[in-house]
Amino acid sequence: MNKREKEIKRYSELNQLAQPGGIVIFGGEDDLDIPLCELKQAFDLDVRIYNRSIGGLSLDSAAEIYDLCVSPLKPDTVLLHIGADDIDMFRTSPPSFEQKYLSLISHIRYKNPGCRIGILSLRNYDNNNVTEELNRRLRYISQSENCEFGDISDKTVWNPHCTQDIVSFVHSYGYVRPLSGKRPVSNLVNLLFCCEPTGF
Repeated sequence: MNKREKEIKRYSELNQLAQPGGIVIFGGEDDLDIPLCELKQAFDLDVRIYNRSIGGLSLDSAAEIYDLCVSPLKPDTVLLHIGADDIDMFRTSPPSFEQKYLSLISHIRYKNPGCRIGILSLRNYDNNNVTEELNRRLRYISQSENCEFGDISDKTVWNPHCTQDIVSFVHSYGYVRPLSGKRPVSNLVNLLFCCEPTGF
């Protein structure tokens, strides 16, 4: 059994214990170590958040892995952070990249109707032109498909000890005492993907 098969097996076992609904992170290698438990505790987040990221996740295998690892959770929201392993495909054929991304969105909506989808940009700390163009296409896809877009391309990490207004965000958007209606995911994206772990 290879590493990916082990990750999928572990997620399948965890899904049997998990409560359905909530927010699911579906990304690649860079997202495996997001400290969900610590962030939830630090900010008293009263929302189910699951990380179902897979090392080497590409658009070619994303729908199949989604069915195995994410769909059983019946998520309310999926945060897609996919594309880092598709740079070569994008460089060769941007239309193929877009078509596969659109196909994944359609697949998610078919499997989990009503699921809200957030599309995250790739990190682009070195201002790479190809990554910048890929992120521009992701923003366009999010607009055309009525998805929310989370821009984490710039290095805007925050330190929890120095950023006190995040607590008011958490309360005001209902993550401590859930509000009726759906809340924007942009600030939650910053909390999960832009936190500096050494700041704790």
